[in-house]
Amino acid sequence: MGRYTEIRRVNNPSSNNRGDKLRYRGVKYPEIPLSTDDIYVYAEEGDRFDILAFQYYGDSSLWWIISTANIKLPQNSYFLPLGEQIRIPQNVGAIVSDYNVLNNR
Repeated sequence: MGRYTEIRRVNNPSSNNRGDKLRYRGVKYPEIPLSTDDIYVYAEEGDRFDILAFQYYGDSSLWWIISTANIKLPQNSYFLPLGEQIRIPQNVGAIVSDYNVLNNR
């Protein structure tokens, strides 16, 4: 899933202004508890959340799982800080299921 593809537009019936008829609903991400199955790696040059997601999950669209699990890392940067320890959660099915419940999917 792309970063913005999951943002839903919803009607805003209370608006009297023609331009305010649509509003956007944010995406909610689940808490990702620590697990003994988690993998820990150190960021190397060129590492990004999407690249790690592809490497460990086979799906770069699951970048948000690694990002959410490492909330103390800069979330506004394209690349991860060199040498930082990165947690790679392994319970992907449960995390995606929690995501779907939170976002009414």
